[in-house]
Amino acid sequence: MSGKAPSKFSRQAWPKEHPDLPDPKIGVLLLNLGTPEGTDYPAMRRYLSEFLSDRRVVELTPWLWQPILQLVILSTRPKRSGAAYKEIWNEELEESPLKTITRGQAEGLTQRFAKLYPQVTLDWAMRYGLPAVGDRIEALQEAGCDRILLLPLYPHYSAATTATACDQVFRRLMTLRWQPSLRVAPAYYDGPAFINALASSVTESLEGLDWAPEETIASYHGLPKENLEKGDPYHRHCLKTSRLLRERLGWDGRRLITTFQSRFGPKEWLQPYTDETVKHLAAEGVKRLAIVSPGFSADCVETLEEINIGVRETFLEAGGEEFHYIPCLNDSAHHLDFLTGYIEKELGGWL
Repeated sequence: MSGKAPSKFSRQAWPKEHPDLPDPKIGVLLLNLGTPEGTDYPAMRRYLSEFLSDRRVVELTPWLWQPILQLVILSTRPKRSGAAYKEIWNEELEESPLKTITRGQAEGLTQRFAKLYPQVTLDWAMRYGLPAVGDRIEALQEAGCDRILLLPLYPHYSAATTATACDQVFRRLMTLRWQPSLRVAPAYYDGPAFINALASSVTESLEGLDWAPEETIASYHGLPKENLEKGDPYHRHCLKTSRLLRERLGWDGRRLITTFQSRFGPKEWLQPYTDETVKHLAAEGVKRLAIVSPGFSADCVETLEEINIGVRETFLEAGGEEFHYIPCLNDSAHHLDFLTGYIEKELGGWL
């Protein structure tokens, strides 16, 4: 006889009466915010209704909020939001850039893990819209994954992003008789590899300019200030990312300004506001400005339309002369390198 004896995990080593169970696999599910399926009024209304009905997003009792949302806000906002999405829509694939990029991230990671760990299956889902979280959880289970790592693609933890994505997973698990084991990857806002990826991306993007910015802004998605007061750690996470990125780039405190964008409604949100800050900088005589969005793992309507179109116009109309938007990490090699290492770390003991 020649060759090694079969491993105890090999089917060859199973006794004849062993039940026919699928080979165990490990699933990794990338979770992102979501996207409408079109820019028309019905598609935008469906998406916004699901998004703004989430109690993690709008913390008002439904009996008070739903009449305002359904009868007032959703009568006009879908048209405005649809116009914003049209500005950045991927016409070739008939989808939003967020969906295109998130799929690209999953495909890039799939190729890497196929070589490193063939027992790992990568998939992706959207908290709002498609592909639906519950459907992808079941698809991973049907593929033989009895262990699943959830990776919310939010570097900074917030109840309105990370928590609600996990809530949706847990809702589906409540319907399953045979639940897979589950892990949730923590926020990675201060991880050295993440900061290095950000710094490399910023450096490469600025090196491609024929001018140097006088100021650079790190713009994060905003939250109502009351969320911070209730204990949400998001604000602290954002400030730490800015500090670590500034230190990694070797910049002084003035060179990277932290601001918050995308405020909605009458409540006070985290400040300083991005749009007001660029107006102030232009009024002070700043002519050349760059903006990076470290809180977004993929470019989306908030970065491509709100920042690269809207905030750009605000700055130039206020007297600025040069504006540069630094793209998100997206499906770049820098990002995929970081995510590969991060997933490997979080799968410790399972691989």
